[in-house]
Amino acid sequence: MTDLILRHARLPHGAQADLRLSGGRIAQIAGAGTLAGDGATIEDLGGKLLVPGLVEGHIHLDKTLVGVPWMPHLPGASIADRIAAEKRLRHGLSVPVAQRAEALLARIVALGSVNVRCHVDVDDELGLGGVEALLGLRERWRDRVTLQLVAFPQSGVLRQRRVAELLEEAARQGVEVIGGLDPAGYDGDIKGQLDIVFGIAERHGRMVDIHLHDPGELGAFQLRRIAERSAAAGLQGRVAASHAFALGEVGRASFEATAAALRDGGVAVMTAAPGAAPMPPVAALNDAGVTVFAGSDNIRDAWSPLGNGDMLDRARLIAWRQGFAADEELWLAFAMTTEHGLRALGLDGHGIREGAAADLVVLPSPHVPQAIADCPPRSLVVKAGRIVARDGALTDPP
Repeated sequence: MTDLILRHARLPHGAQADLRLSGGRIAQIAGAGTLAGDGATIEDLGGKLLVPGLVEGHIHLDKTLVGVPWMPHLPGASIADRIAAEKRLRHGLSVPVAQRAEALLARIVALGSVNVRCHVDVDDELGLGGVEALLGLRERWRDRVTLQLVAFPQSGVLRQRRVAELLEEAARQGVEVIGGLDPAGYDGDIKGQLDIVFGIAERHGRMVDIHLHDPGELGAFQLRRIAERSAAAGLQGRVAASHAFALGEVGRASFEATAAALRDGGVAVMTAAPGAAPMPPVAALNDAGVTVFAGSDNIRDAWSPLGNGDMLDRARLIAWRQGFAADEELWLAFAMTTEHGLRALGLDGHGIREGAAADLVVLPSPHVPQAIADCPPRSLVVKAGRIVARDGALTDPP
C-alpha cells in the first residue's frame, strides 16, 4: 500500500505537523511542510484538525431499521414488554439483518467511527443467526473498521433453555465479548447469571460487557458484584457495565463505594447519555479512576426512532446532559469517544504519535472543544493508513 502523507495537520493541542502513514501506522511526525513526497500520496489538510479515529462503544447493528421504510415506535411498560414488542416487529421484516446492519455501519464509518463494539442478540428463537450475519459483515468490512462483537442475551441467560450453550458457541465462533443483562431484574439470579457469563469469558479468553439497567441500590449492588467477579477472574480492563443508571441515583456513600469497586475491579462504564433515564456522573467516575466511555446504543430501531451514529454529536449530548461547559470538560466528553473507548475495548497502540495505528479523522475545526460544540462534517476518515471516507461519503464501499 502506498504511503500517505498528511501535510499541515493541526494536532489536537494546536501545533501543525506533517504525518507519514505507512504499513497501517503513523511512521513519522515532522514539522509542517517538511516531509518529502517520495512517491507517497499527499493530502494537504491546510491546517484542519486531526484527531484519533472515533470509537463507537455500544451499538446494536442487528436491531436497526435503517434501510426499511419508517416504522412507528413501539412503546412498552417494562424491559420485558419492549423485548417482546421488538421480537414481533423484527419477525415481520423483509430486509435481512446483514443488509440493515451494513447500511448503518456504512453511515457510522463515514462519520469517523473506525472502532466499533456491536451487541448482537442471542436467544432460543434467533439462535446464532445474528452473530453469523455480523461475523460475515465483520470480515467484509475488516479493511475499513475494527468491528468487535458481543454475544448479547437480550432475553436473559437463565430464563431461556439454550442461551448459555449459544453464548459458549458464539465464543467458539469468534465473538470477542460475552454479554449479560440485569442479573437480578431480568434473570432473578445474580450469582447464576454471572457464573455463566464470567465462566464462558474465562474459558475462552473473552471480554465481558453486561447491560445493567436495574435502578438504585439494587443496581449498585450488582455493579459491585460484577467488579468483584472481574477482579477474581483477573479480567481487570476487560469488563464493562453498559448504562449503569444506578450510579446516577444512589447516595454519596453508595456511589463512592461502587466507584471504588469498579476502579479496583477494572470495570469500565458505558453511557449513551440517555434522554429519559438517570445518567452516571461522568466527571466523578473519571476522578475516581473509572474508565467511562460512550456509545450510541439504539439507532432507529424498536427501542428508539432517534440516533444518528455520530460520536461527536454523542459527545455533545454527554456534555449537555452533564452540564459540561469548560474546555477541559469538553475534552473529557471527547476522550469518551476516543482514548477511553479504546481502553474499554482493549485496543492498544492508538493515538497521534509515531508507531500508533493510523486511525484518524480530519475536521474543519480549530480545536477539540469547538469540534464538540459545532459537530462539523468529516473531511477525511482514515483507517489503518488508508482513506476510507471523504466529505461524509465512503471512498470505496466493499
